Amino acid sequence: MTAGRNILHGKHILVVEDEYLIASDLRRTLSRAGAVVVGPAGSLSEGLALARSEPLHAAILDIKLQGRSSEEIAAVLKKRSVPFCIHSGYDQWSLSPESQPVLRIAKPCTPHAFLTAVRRLVGSSDNVL
Repeated sequence: MTAGRNILHGKHILVVEDEYLIASDLRRTLSRAGAVVVGPAGSLSEGLALARSEPLHAAILDIKLQGRSSEEIAAVLKKRSVPFCIHSGYDQWSLSPESQPVLRIAKPCTPHAFLTAVRRLVGSSDNVL
């Protein structure tokens, strides 16, 4: 396996997603790519706790969690300098400036497109934060 394909090996990736099936698919996809999945967190409070306390290389956030915005989690990640992306069906323009991520992954997407985006995200941060 090339270094570019193995970039997720051992990387701690926070997944915040309130839809069980999507969260399960993301966890499985990341795990198969060698990542250490933190979560998935299905609520704002659980996501905040993990974002504040866990060592992280990157995070994947759904913008809406049980009808609440995940912008508070994004703010914690920004403060910690943890790169994150939004995995959402919402358009980029609908996000506040505070939650603007490095990138946005549109729902739905293929596992290949998802991993390509996450590899790009993780490649921007080699340090666990």
